[in-house]
Amino acid sequence: MEILNYAFMQRALLAAVLVGITAPAIGIYLVQRRQALMGDGIGHVAMTGVGLGFLLSWSPVWMATLVSVLGAVLMELIRWYGKTRGDIALAMLFYGGMAGGVMFINLAPGGSNANLTSYLFGSLSTVSESDVTAICVLAAFVVLVTVGLRRQLFAVSQDEEFARVTGLPVRVLNLLTAVTAAVTVTVAMRVVGLLLVSALMVVPVAAAQQLSRSFAATFAISVAIGVGVTLGGTVTSYYQDVPPGATIVLLTIGAFILLSLLATPLARRRARALAAAEHASDPAECKIPTAREPRDEVGV
Repeated sequence: MEILNYAFMQRALLAAVLVGITAPAIGIYLVQRRQALMGDGIGHVAMTGVGLGFLLSWSPVWMATLVSVLGAVLMELIRWYGKTRGDIALAMLFYGGMAGGVMFINLAPGGSNANLTSYLFGSLSTVSESDVTAICVLAAFVVLVTVGLRRQLFAVSQDEEFARVTGLPVRVLNLLTAVTAAVTVTVAMRVVGLLLVSALMVVPVAAAQQLSRSFAATFAISVAIGVGVTLGGTVTSYYQDVPPGATIVLLTIGAFILLSLLATPLARRRARALAAAEHASDPAECKIPTAREPRDEVGV
């Protein structure tokens, strides 16, 4: 294939596969916890890390990872202790992160809006070898946590009180989930962009839930959708010269709509089959009259 002859596209496709795996892998826990927009908030905070990376002439990916992890931990602390003022504190954190990123990147030597745009919405040509190395390391961490601790994370996501009663370290697992979400944001920002990564965490999971209610099946289907749309969006972006992040998100939404349309008749068919099975197994419907039961008298 012609697309594989270019080194920058090889890097972009590898990054796309890793993003397609990691984003839904942590997104399924965020959806279960009803924190679907957490990735969006972390993306705002990570912008400060990108700006600091340019300002200090350090890797923007690693600096964004550090800042977004600190922001995710702070978000969890606000969720625990913020009470009625927690939403205001979170809003200040999100908008402050965005403003800080814009300010730092403009103060950096050679800073430009073009550099910022590639991190906000993704860019294929700017994925460097150092970025791929960082993405591989961070993606390995995300997969290790989301797969290796899936039972514990699922229990906490479903019912924190029950998980606490069973002896699980709920707060530690909540912090680990937040940190893993922050790492996933920085994994995805070079391909999808900081402002669009949240969609890739949530929408494939929502699409998979149209076909299955099992956690394991939903996990597998959502990851398959994630890999499919990231690869499809990256290839489409190369041939059609369109933004990769926007293309990937639109393909993800399209997959959700398609699976929703397919799931409706399947759900109706399952409901009819279940109703027929219950009807057939109902003893009242299969009653056989006995000799002792009264019968209608027939006049002679």
